[in-house]
Amino acid sequence: MHRRRRTALTVSAALFAAVPLLAACGNEAHPGAAAVIGGERIEVSAVQAKVRDVRDAQQASPQSAQLIKDTGQLGRAKLYDLIVDRVVQRAADDAGVSVSRKEIQDERDTLMKQSGGEEQLAAMYLQQRGVAPGQLDDAVRRDILVGKIATAIGATNSPQGQQRLNETFTAAAKSLDIDVNPRYGAWDDTKLELGMYKAPWITQVSQVTAPVEAGA
Repeated sequence: MHRRRRTALTVSAALFAAVPLLAACGNEAHPGAAAVIGGERIEVSAVQAKVRDVRDAQQASPQSAQLIKDTGQLGRAKLYDLIVDRVVQRAADDAGVSVSRKEIQDERDTLMKQSGGEEQLAAMYLQQRGVAPGQLDDAVRRDILVGKIATAIGATNSPQGQQRLNETFTAAAKSLDIDVNPRYGAWDDTKLELGMYKAPWITQVSQVTAPVEAGA
């Protein structure tokens, strides 16, 4: 269990370094929207607000220059997170799993003990995942959900399990009819990519979700 929790924290900041931050604006079909998912809009302003939260936290860090350099495509990364949140929720609904507020708090407490305290945990998420302190609960919730989905569908640590998990999230993404503003890139349901951006969160979780943890 500790291995799964530590792995969830090791998503490299290099994920955010490949594509420059895009100045998003509305497209003709959905003016002002960064994306439309399941008929619901994600406003450009919502993406920009999340970017500002991360940038504010980075500016306050002693490693601010390096953190900002490593998150050059932060706008796309934050939109990706918002899309993936909805994909994971749809997959969770389909699998019949959910996460309680207590589970999120318990997981945070465990992660705080492992990292050495609340400030250290926040700094770790900011550095490794581009997550601001106010976004930490959402990230923890998603990690827990992905692990529960993997367990529910029997996606254990194997190539077959990985394929099954990928198929589950692809089906969830397709059912949401995801339409992304082209300034952020095109969404690919099968590859779960936004333009050339893809975070390895599915692989990260599935590779450490062993059968022994099913009842944990």
